[in-house]
Amino acid sequence: MRKLHFLLSLTVISIAALTGCSKSSDQAQTTPAASTIKIGLAGVKSGSDAQIGLTMMQGSQVAIDEWNAKGGVLGRQIETITLDDEGKPDKAVNVAQTLVDDGVVAVLGHFNSGCSIPASRVYNQGKVLQISPGSTNPQYTEQGYPFAFRICGRDDQQGQVTGAFLHDTLKLNTIAILHNKTAYGEGLATEVKKTFEAKGGTVVVFDGIGQDDNDFSANVSKIKGSGAQAFFWGGMYGQGGPLCVKMRQAGLNIPFVSGDGCFDQTLIDTVGANATDVYLTFGQDYHNLPAAAPFLKKYNEKYGQEGAYSAYGYDAANVYLTAVQQAQSTDSDKVAAAMKSHTYDTILGKVEFDDKGDVKASSYVLWTIKDGKFQVLPPAQ
Repeated sequence: MRKLHFLLSLTVISIAALTGCSKSSDQAQTTPAASTIKIGLAGVKSGSDAQIGLTMMQGSQVAIDEWNAKGGVLGRQIETITLDDEGKPDKAVNVAQTLVDDGVVAVLGHFNSGCSIPASRVYNQGKVLQISPGSTNPQYTEQGYPFAFRICGRDDQQGQVTGAFLHDTLKLNTIAILHNKTAYGEGLATEVKKTFEAKGGTVVVFDGIGQDDNDFSANVSKIKGSGAQAFFWGGMYGQGGPLCVKMRQAGLNIPFVSGDGCFDQTLIDTVGANATDVYLTFGQDYHNLPAAAPFLKKYNEKYGQEGAYSAYGYDAANVYLTAVQQAQSTDSDKVAAAMKSHTYDTILGKVEFDDKGDVKASSYVLWTIKDGKFQVLPPAQ
C-alpha cells in the first residue's frame, strides 16, 4: 500500500508540474506586445554645447511627431525617451544603460563623439541600434559594431577639406592648431594636421587645452610668436568664439578656421565685428531646397530657430523609421540589414550606408560669416 500511495503521489506531482508548465507557456504566448515603440533621444542638453545638442534632438522629435500623426510604424505609436548626457563620456554611458534598461529599440544620438563612442559599446551589448546625427570621429564606426550608424560625415573627410582649403585655396605654408582634447576636437585637429602636412605645409603649433579653460592668453601669445599664417580650432563654439575674439584683440588677424562644432549662431553673436576671415567646414546649405521647406516650417513653429544639426536629427529619425517599415520589424539585426541595403531620400540628399554604418558620400563645404550670417564660401576660381 505504501508503495502504491507513493506511486500515486508521484503521478499527481508530475501532472501538476506538466499543467504548470503548460499554463506558463500559454501565458507567454498570450502576453500582449508593447503598445508603443520606444526610441531614445540622447545628447547634450546642458552646458556649453547645449544649444547644438538640444536642437538636434528636437529635429528628431519633429520627424517622430510626423510619423505618429500618420499612425506610427508597424501599427504602433512611437514613444520617445529624451536624456541629457551633458556632453560627458561617463554620463553618456549611464544614459545609454538607462535607455537599454527602459527597453528602447533604437537611439538617435549622441551628439559629441566622446559620448557616442563609449555609449555605443552599451548599445551594442544590448542590441540597440544607434544612429548619431553629429558624431564625426572615425573611431565610432571603426569599432565594428553592427548597430552603429551615423548620418553625418567623418573627421577624416572633413579634415581633408579643411587641410586642402588652408594649403591649396589660401596658399598657406604654416598654420597653428589648438584643440579641446576631446575625441571630436583632437580627432578633427589631427586629420587637418595630417592633410596639411601631406601637402607640404608645416604645423608650427599643435596643442590641446581643457574644455573648461577660458584664459587663452598663453595660447594666443604662443601662436602669435610662431609665425603661423592661419589658425585652426578643433573644438566647440563655446570656446571657439571667445578664443577668436582674444586673438583679434591681441592683433592676431590671421584666418580663424574651425569645423562643424563651431557652426552655431552663438559663434556669430560672440565674435561680432571680429568675424572677418572666419571659416568653418559643414555640410551643404539645405535651406533653399524644396524638400527642406516643410521641416523648417514645422520646426520653427514648434521650437523656433533650428540649429546646425536639427536637419540631421530629423533625417536620422526618418531613415530609422523607414528602415523599420522596410524590415517589418524593430529587431536591430533586420533593421540594420535594411539600412545597409537601401538608399534613403532625405532633406540632406540621398543617403546610402556602407558596411561600417558610415554614409558613402559626405558633403563638407567651406562656410564663412558675412552680414551676421553663415554663408557658403563660393568655390575658388
